[in-house]
Amino acid sequence: MLHLTEVKKSFVQPDGSALPILDIPEFRVAAGQQMVLVGRSGSGKTTLLHIISGISRPDAGRVRIDDWELTLFSEAECDRFRAQRIGYVFQTFNLLPGFSALENVLLAMRFAGGRADKARARKLLDRVGLSHRTTHRPAMLSVGEQQRVAVARALANKPKLLLADEPTANVDAGHQQQVLDLIRETCREEDVALVLVTHAAEVAEQFERIDRLEEINRSQGLGIGD
Repeated sequence: MLHLTEVKKSFVQPDGSALPILDIPEFRVAAGQQMVLVGRSGSGKTTLLHIISGISRPDAGRVRIDDWELTLFSEAECDRFRAQRIGYVFQTFNLLPGFSALENVLLAMRFAGGRADKARARKLLDRVGLSHRTTHRPAMLSVGEQQRVAVARALANKPKLLLADEPTANVDAGHQQQVLDLIRETCREEDVALVLVTHAAEVAEQFERIDRLEEINRSQGLGIGD
């Protein structure tokens, strides 16, 4: 369901020269498949997730999700497609500070153009151990709790593809497995393809498929982003 071909991405350095970050001949993830992407810091893992989701455009190449060619979309079309079909757990959470945990999850549903399913939002927050924090705004939550809200929000719209960028990095040890299990079980139940970036060996070893970015990326230069 996800297919990248000849995807290239570079960043402009202060001196004006181009710094190649990604040069990926091919990358595929089947519908419902769960996989982990690992690689050294600065190798371009986050950049790759941004390109898959349409947040960033490749310099060249094709990004297909199901029968949709994201590289042909306008910025507005990419935003709408992402809201409807892609869940994204960001490293920096990106929660809206003026809204409660429950409202942040419900807003994700509204952005996608669907109805706000309060029962599903509450169920997801309960599954990440936050049923007692639904009315709390991000500033009232710990860093780990904010991460768990971000996970619930990413799953809110029953996406076809979930991109998770270090989803357990800021979660306390007591909840790391709970969050990982929530992500994997929900993806399995709803036939969601999962691409998860992690530095944690104990997380990666739980997956059958582990790809090292250095092995699929012809560009080896360290650069901006993870």
